[in-house]
Amino acid sequence: MSTVDLRTDARCMFDAALKAADPAAATMRHVVRDGNRLNISGVTCDLDLFDGIYVVGAGKAGAMMAGAMESILGDRLAGGAVNVKYGHTTPLRRVELIEAGHPIPDAAGVAGTEKIAGLLDRLGEDDLVFCLLSGGGSALMPLPVEGVTLSEKQAVTGRLLQCGATINEINTIRKHISRVKGGQLARLASPARLVSLVLSDVIGDPLDVIASGPTVPDKSTYSDCRAILGRYELENELPPSVIRHLDAGMKGTEPETPGPGDPVFDRTQNVMIANNRQALDAARTEAEKRGYNTLVLSSSIDGETREIARVYSAMAREIAQHGDPVRSPACVISGGETTVTLKGEGKGGRNQEFVLAAAAGIEGLERTVVFSAGTDGTDGPTDAAGAVADGQTLARAAEKGLAADVCLDDNDAYHFFEPLGDLVMTGPTHTNVMDMRLLLVGQELT
Repeated sequence: MSTVDLRTDARCMFDAALKAADPAAATMRHVVRDGNRLNISGVTCDLDLFDGIYVVGAGKAGAMMAGAMESILGDRLAGGAVNVKYGHTTPLRRVELIEAGHPIPDAAGVAGTEKIAGLLDRLGEDDLVFCLLSGGGSALMPLPVEGVTLSEKQAVTGRLLQCGATINEINTIRKHISRVKGGQLARLASPARLVSLVLSDVIGDPLDVIASGPTVPDKSTYSDCRAILGRYELENELPPSVIRHLDAGMKGTEPETPGPGDPVFDRTQNVMIANNRQALDAARTEAEKRGYNTLVLSSSIDGETREIARVYSAMAREIAQHGDPVRSPACVISGGETTVTLKGEGKGGRNQEFVLAAAAGIEGLERTVVFSAGTDGTDGPTDAAGAVADGQTLARAAEKGLAADVCLDDNDAYHFFEPLGDLVMTGPTHTNVMDMRLLLVGQELT
């Protein structure tokens, strides 16, 4: 098997994973209409019981999910509003798509969320609302608490991303400086019936973390927020208004987010419609069709990107030399979401940095390819989904005057892979179930 064949196979496996995570198909699998009755993941709903039916939400998959809901509900759908990332749109008839900023929230996102909140505030017990949530929902549905400005919230999000905080930690802070996150959207929708359809972009699929859990009870507290600030030594680096608000919450002068047992959730149903594991299983099926022996490590891998890359590099050598933990032709698959602690000023994302770090570890290996990409088609602040490398990548780069260690030190994987033509470019995929990493080790050519 040539390196070219391995690269082609890797991309085909990734494309199979994207197809499995298609948000429109996932929505239609879980919401099925038969006349005036809906089957919502096993729960029957009589449409004749409701005066108005609406769709709201936020996330990179929002456009495709909303399109599916329009197809399902037809003229029974009264309207709605969904915040999506710039460029992640599709033509709709009844639901307004509001393009907004991600990963840093912007004024368009605030305006869209105000529209969503205003719609929900008018609903009564004879209304039904579907909330569509997917990756990016936290940033795309910003509505800061009183006393905190959008620019201050932007500063908080940017600093948390920069310091290497986990998505769970970032969302804990977001919930407590927001008027909709952490179950507070359900509070706005009550007493209407609320059905939340969720596409998971978080390890373990915790509903209270995905999109910062706007429709589920929130177990996190203001005390958790203060612990996160202490862990990353951020007490003196965040806006004073945010610190004052969190301190007020600690003292009980600001209300906590609604937790388990709160009656605002009495008429709420949360449904998980797609996740990273489904994408990995599809990639494995495609790999097996192509003759590979497969191993799915985990859909829950997190931690520092470069450390995970070293493990992959070591595994590649073990497979090539000893046939363990899987014999060649081998395909090792994993998912999840790693983190990058920024020290340089370059351009890149966690998937590109993973592949660059792994490329150094597989240097000189024949018939070996490492591939990593985000299922949303966007890796960090770049237009690439990720990157691909093989055992000769560093040699080809050297011919162009590119040094892997220099680019790693500057967190500049994008400008390493771009001249090589090794960036993975997909454009908006309209889905987001975290990342997928592939290690392929082929058989010797005969």
